[in-house]
Amino acid sequence: MPPISPFGRTVCAMVTPFTPDGALDLDGAQRLADRLVGGGCDGLVLGGTTGESPTTSDAEKSALITAVTEAVGDRARITAGVGSADTRHTVELARAAEKAGAHGVLVVTPYYSKPPQEDVAAHFRTVADASGLPVMLYDIPGRTGTRIEPDTMLRLAEHPRIAGVKDCAYDLLGSAKVIAATGLAYYSGSEEMNLPLRAVGAVGYVSTVANVAGPLLAAALDAFDRGENAEATRYHQRALPLIELMMASGLPGTVTAKALLNALDLPAGPVRAPLRAASPERTEALVTAYETAIAARAR
Repeated sequence: MPPISPFGRTVCAMVTPFTPDGALDLDGAQRLADRLVGGGCDGLVLGGTTGESPTTSDAEKSALITAVTEAVGDRARITAGVGSADTRHTVELARAAEKAGAHGVLVVTPYYSKPPQEDVAAHFRTVADASGLPVMLYDIPGRTGTRIEPDTMLRLAEHPRIAGVKDCAYDLLGSAKVIAATGLAYYSGSEEMNLPLRAVGAVGYVSTVANVAGPLLAAALDAFDRGENAEATRYHQRALPLIELMMASGLPGTVTAKALLNALDLPAGPVRAPLRAASPERTEALVTAYETAIAARAR
């Protein structure tokens, strides 16, 4: 079994529901969070990339944390996305998240400025020192332009509040080395890597696809942890067409997740510009892939 983590195991990177006119929909967020937790997610990340962090205000982020924590905080771990390109602003967001009731924070590598590794490490340590919450590092060089190198991870693991990593680096060797050498709780941030990373010691996943297919993703992890590797592979393979269409077909996961949630009459609402809604044709394809994946799990 994976080690115990302060962030959960089957974690959904939850969308931020908006009303039709684009305002924050706190009632919808509570209803969606309740559904996700009831469907097997033992953790939620709020205000991350999928949660449209670049286009939500600091006040909206705090209000979302408070509302969702009130709804499901006794049943799931709530991790707040607090990353930004500015260390000072990230510290402010981490403190606000703690005040709003979050159980942990997700901190992405500072983007655009491309700081060197020592500066990256100093950024994370400063944020970790700013609150009493456990920190999950978010390594996604494809978006930020900067990797958290394995040697930097090893140094950061010495900090008492740096507890986990959301891994979107696509470096299985590097991740495996850090997992083997530290107590960091690793999470797959790319659904196609859920089983490969779990096989080398990761705790679980932080998933956009879990907004609509949480039970299917959890079934693969559960089967693996029971030692039923063939069954785990079957579930994983059944999810791959949906994963590909949602995450690797030219549209951001926020757009595809909201398209599916809206089609299923679940809380989501529009995306905020510069993102634009999926076309009817793409939404129809997503619904077909979703229905096929869910039907496959039932067999």
